Amino acid sequence: MGNTSTLPSLVVTMLRHGRIMPGMQLLDLATGSGYSAALACHRLGDELVTTLDVDPYLTQAATERLDRIGRHPIVVTADAAHDDLPGTFDRIVSMVSMPRIPAQWLAALTPQGRLVTTIAGTGLIVTADKTPEGGATGRVEWDRGSFMTTRSGSTYPPALNSLFSVAAKEDGEEVTESPWPVLDVMQAWEVWSMLSLTAPGIEHRTGTGDDGSRITWMLHADGSWARASTKPGERTATVHQGGPRLLYELLDQIRRRWLEHGELPAYGAKVTITPDGETTLSRGGRTATL
Repeated sequence: MGNTSTLPSLVVTMLRHGRIMPGMQLLDLATGSGYSAALACHRLGDELVTTLDVDPYLTQAATERLDRIGRHPIVVTADAAHDDLPGTFDRIVSMVSMPRIPAQWLAALTPQGRLVTTIAGTGLIVTADKTPEGGATGRVEWDRGSFMTTRSGSTYPPALNSLFSVAAKEDGEEVTESPWPVLDVMQAWEVWSMLSLTAPGIEHRTGTGDDGSRITWMLHADGSWARASTKPGERTATVHQGGPRLLYELLDQIRRRWLEHGELPAYGAKVTITPDGETTLSRGGRTATL
C-alpha cells in the first residue's frame, strides 16, 4: 500500500469524509509518505492516530519523516487486506483502493464508527457507518477519487501485454461500427466507474495510428479484448473485438444510457455492507454487488 504520489487535495477529501472530531481514534490505512498521518495528527493529536502500511520501507521512512516534524503517531507494518487490524477505531480512512471491504475492517470499527475508502478500479469514494448488526450503511460520494490498488508483498498484477499484442493487429471475431467516436474511458470518470462495476478488471490503453486515428484498447484477463479507432474528421468508430465477451458493446450500452439520462447511477448510490464485507450499491433501480 502507499499514497506517496497521491494528490494532497484527495487526502484532505478522504479525511473530510471521515468526519473526524477531537477525541476520536483514527486508523490511517496506507501510510505512504506519511502526509495523511501528519494531517491527522495535527487534527487529533499523535496519540489518537495509528497509521498502517504493508511496506516496511515506507513505514520506516514515514516514521523518520514524521519524527523530523515532531509528529509521532503509532506506525504499524501489516497487510490491512488480510491481517486483523491493530485495535478498534472510531474512524478508518483508507488511502488505498480496495476491491471490496474486508470483514476485519468492520470488526475493528467501534459502534457508530465510520469507514472511508475508494473502490478499486472505479473512482468511487464510499463512506459507511457501522450498524448494530456489525455491517455498515452509507453511500457513494459525489466526489471522484482513486488510489493505488491494495497489494500484498512486493508484487503487482502483470499488465496484459500478450493480449495487447493480439488486440493491436488481429481483426477479431466481431467487427462493428460504433455510433460514437473513440472515448478515453479513463478520462470520463462516470463512464469508467459504471463500466468497472459492470465488468471489473478491464485495462484501458490509448494511442494514435499512423494516419492520425485515435485508438483505444480494452483488455481483460479472461481473454476478451476490443480495439476501436476513429479517423480524423469522423464521428464514429470502427470496433474489432475478440474473446468470450464483447467489451466495447458493454461500453456503448453505458454510453447510450449516459447520453439518454444525463447521468449514470453509480455516484450517489446507497451502500450496504454485510458483516462479512459483501458490498452492494443501489440507485435508480439498479444494483451492483462487489
